[in-house]
Amino acid sequence: MYTQCPECLTVYKLEAELLVPACGCLRCGHCETVFNALGTLAGQLPPEPFTRLEEHALDREPPLADVAVFRPRPEPVPEPWTDAPADAAEAVTDEAVATDAVEEDFSQLTFTPRFARAKRRSWRTAAWIATCTVLVLGLGAQLAWAKRDVLIADATVGPMLASGCAMVGCHLPLVAAPSQLRLLARDVEQHPSVADGLLITASVRNDATFAQPYPVVTIALSDAEGHRLAMRRFQPEDYVGDAGTRSRGMAAGATSAMVFEVQDPGQRAVAFAFSFD
Repeated sequence: MYTQCPECLTVYKLEAELLVPACGCLRCGHCETVFNALGTLAGQLPPEPFTRLEEHALDREPPLADVAVFRPRPEPVPEPWTDAPADAAEAVTDEAVATDAVEEDFSQLTFTPRFARAKRRSWRTAAWIATCTVLVLGLGAQLAWAKRDVLIADATVGPMLASGCAMVGCHLPLVAAPSQLRLLARDVEQHPSVADGLLITASVRNDATFAQPYPVVTIALSDAEGHRLAMRRFQPEDYVGDAGTRSRGMAAGATSAMVFEVQDPGQRAVAFAFSFD
């Protein structure tokens, strides 16, 4: 999800958990303005170039939530205990004694060897244990797949998974961790072949212990007073031309050189900033 500061127009990417503590209010990391993030909350960014996100009215009637995914069942009410008449209890006891006598007589007439009955019981026990083992392994596999990003990013489990995958010839999915990307160097110069263009180069290192996809790079140009003059978001395919290189991502500890072409906003642009999503 995305939202925008109403003062400096900085666009932020955020998760739903960030909106909970202050009921949707956030503090802008650029200008320190406190604003309601729900006013410009958007699932996708509009096509570039854009200046403002669409604003939403926050004084309407609450919408109806009608797609339910869970509803707890009411607890069953136990029926009151009633004492059975003494005659009925005696009748039940007599019937049980008679049944035991019939079963004893019938057992004397059966000719099934004891070892055959024991073998059947052993087979059923083994089948039950095998079924439970398969179910437990299946549940473990589902949990591991659901938490694969956490496991791959773990400093202990991640290298073990990578080694196991290398042995069997599989590839672990790339896990995005833009906070572990480090900007080592950056430079801006006049484009050598485009009159009104700028050529921006950056050196970025992946400090994570796992490979991660090439990030979405946001470059913002501003004047001497810190006012933003231009901003552009570059998708990985905009600065990494080879599809195979993009699919492999940035290896753990690897450094990548990135080159971006932007239009020169004029002499007022004296500073630029990078951010990774």
